[in-house]
Amino acid sequence: MEVLLRNTFQSLAKNKTANQLAKKYGLRFGAGRFVAGDSIEGAIQSVKKLNEEKMVAMLNYLGEYVTSETAATEATENCLRTLDAIHQSGIRSNLSVKLTSLGMDIGTEVCMSNVTRILERAEQYGNFVRLEMEDYSHCQPTLDLYREMRKRFDNVGTVIQAYLYRSEKDIADLNQWKANVRLVKGAYKEPAEVAYPDKQDVDANYLKIIKMHLLNGNYAGIATHDDAVVEQILPFIREHGITNTQFEFQMLYGIRTDLQKRLANEGYTVRVYVPYGIDWFGYFMRRLAERPANVWFVLKNLFK
Repeated sequence: MEVLLRNTFQSLAKNKTANQLAKKYGLRFGAGRFVAGDSIEGAIQSVKKLNEEKMVAMLNYLGEYVTSETAATEATENCLRTLDAIHQSGIRSNLSVKLTSLGMDIGTEVCMSNVTRILERAEQYGNFVRLEMEDYSHCQPTLDLYREMRKRFDNVGTVIQAYLYRSEKDIADLNQWKANVRLVKGAYKEPAEVAYPDKQDVDANYLKIIKMHLLNGNYAGIATHDDAVVEQILPFIREHGITNTQFEFQMLYGIRTDLQKRLANEGYTVRVYVPYGIDWFGYFMRRLAERPANVWFVLKNLFK
């Protein structure tokens, strides 16, 4: 049953008709738990609350898989406005962007131009931008674009997904750039030809690449809501003399707030991924696919 639910939600995440309906009817059915509203003003208020609770954030203007330069330019402008709002409000947050929202599927030059504008604005403010990793077909193009951006910018990082067989090699290759990497398990539906089909293999590879990246001396965003991962990583960090300035725990808005607060109160950097905007459906479906228990939260909201 759980596998069926996961596959259903992963398929819905890319359904254009469902996405359009979601935009029309707004944040419904419990999506507000995972998405900080449809405006930058609401997202800024959410981050202020997190800052008050000793946590930092990474804001993401939701959107993906755009097919026109007009839409890619609009997404870029929203990213620039987000950076402006972060700077003007004084909140502690950086920016995370999906490259398919910035034109990656239209053309490399279009996407590179838009990313450059964003990185220039972030550099002006002394801020940082994370280039997100999407489905497998965009993995190599994302890493290629990251490397091009690193030739000019220091304020840029990317993401590696542990469920892909290639991830260990990617971590090794990124070491030459001393890359700031967000390490995740992966949330897209991928075939067994490119990704581990069994959860236990993904979990093992996840711990492996975290340790590898840390021992390389590079900054790690350890993106997990799993107590078992935390309890295995903290002793490893202490054993190898890794300082708190070389890593942070990263979690999603609305998920495991108890663990977020606990780690922040223990003195660790906790960065919460705070998405906002009207194009929320794909993100929301992947959250349900990751943890089908969230479905019951949604069902309860249907009857409120």
